[in-house]
Amino acid sequence: MTFQDVFSDLRRQAGLSQNEVADRLFVTRQAVSRWERGETVPEVETLQALSKLFGVSINTLLGSPRPLVCQSCGMPLSDDELLAREADGTFQEKYCKWCWNGGDFATDCTMEEMVEQCLPFMPLTASDPEASRAYLRSLLPTLERWKQPD
Repeated sequence: MTFQDVFSDLRRQAGLSQNEVADRLFVTRQAVSRWERGETVPEVETLQALSKLFGVSINTLLGSPRPLVCQSCGMPLSDDELLAREADGTFQEKYCKWCWNGGDFATDCTMEEMVEQCLPFMPLTASDPEASRAYLRSLLPTLERWKQPD
């Protein structure tokens, strides 16, 4: 889906007119109309306001153009329900809700402790726990939380 499709659907689901959205975001009705026609896409600040207004992530607003992965545990973030939130309630698209809580990491752990925390959720763990450990040990160092500075 494109931004215009997602935006139009969310606006209608919320029962808001183009004028009401414009008033809430301090933009013109014409700007809202251009978004729905696909002529323009809002600027970052307006996307953040739309994210708050509709309760969806910016990635969702943009039609999920990029796959999100938790940058702490490596879990695919395929749904906004899995995304973490900042203290003000805005979405934190880098982390899952189990790794990030209101502005900080939910647990202060080492990379090896994270491997062990994630292990029970890996599909191969029951049949081959060492393969799962090896996979996590190779994945985690590539994620933002665990990357070592160059």
